[in-house]
Amino acid sequence: MSSANGDPIDVAWMRRCLDLAARARGRTAPNPMVGAVIVRDGQVLAEGWHRAPGLSHAEVDALQQLGGQAPGATMYVNLEPCCHHGRTPPCTDAILRSGLRRVVVGMVDPFPRVSGQGIEILRRAGVEVVVGVEEGACRALNQGFVHAQEQGRPAVWLKAGMSLDGRIADAFGHSRWITGPAARAAGHALRDAADAVLVGSGTLLADDPSLNTRELAGGRDALPVVLDTALRCPADARVLTAGRRPLLLVAADAAERDLPADIVRLPRDPAGGLDLRAALHALLARGVHTVLVEGGGRVHRSFLASGLVDRVHLFVAPSVLAGGPGWVQGAPFPLADAPRLRLDAVRPVGEDLHLELVPAGQEA
Repeated sequence: MSSANGDPIDVAWMRRCLDLAARARGRTAPNPMVGAVIVRDGQVLAEGWHRAPGLSHAEVDALQQLGGQAPGATMYVNLEPCCHHGRTPPCTDAILRSGLRRVVVGMVDPFPRVSGQGIEILRRAGVEVVVGVEEGACRALNQGFVHAQEQGRPAVWLKAGMSLDGRIADAFGHSRWITGPAARAAGHALRDAADAVLVGSGTLLADDPSLNTRELAGGRDALPVVLDTALRCPADARVLTAGRRPLLLVAADAAERDLPADIVRLPRDPAGGLDLRAALHALLARGVHTVLVEGGGRVHRSFLASGLVDRVHLFVAPSVLAGGPGWVQGAPFPLADAPRLRLDAVRPVGEDLHLELVPAGQEA
């Protein structure tokens, strides 16, 4: 993939920015992941990345290592520098004070308070600005942030561990364990990368999941979320005490209960379940930009039918169960209306396979 100006050097340094930005994966929402590299005469002067909300942005993090000064140098950054006062001052101010000659930007910031204005401020001040280097990769890294700004909802990832014939449990209700340890660890890495991990009440009652990252060394727990229309969560459910305080999304008319959880009441959809768009808006209001949906099958079907799926992660074990629930359940899709997915990546994880798919017609 070439840069906006066809310069392979710019591409190489932008890829380094993306590597730096990804170090904070799952830890920056509601902010994006951003990395910055300052280069002069082909030599790296400083590198930085945004680690968490309220901490220095990547550009400032890198400039601070140089006492704020980088005369004549080039800065690479995967997202347009901010130009407004938020939790931290504008990055454009720091750039202009530094004496940087050139700034190479991966993508325009979709946040309305920036959205091209940071680039314009730099250009008006005489800084050369190149835009669009590795733009596709930059958008993919911050898919959740981009969705939040452009579509008004978090990005949704579906995840399931299954047999070759698509079963998430056998006919006798046993599901532990269909996939092996490596696949389960990869699933926990997805939890670590997401802002929230979501299941339905059926999964909650059948599996009593913890929804934490206990199988990932150094992992951090995403916000546990349960779609619990009738508020059936058991008082001794592990999700209530296994990690972060959970969020229960329930119907507006659900009975009152005293549980150690945050309870948000939502409208029902025409079929009597929860309105998934309202659920996603409730999560967005809490700074959630990526949601990992771990089922069960009816929840997966609801998200697919609503057109709210952005990526699917399937961990497939080399076994055949010939019975048991599938990873998608509920009313059948007519062939003409069936959701279409496109394989984006496949890789082995232990004895299993990890398939990544995106909706047909959607960019990876």
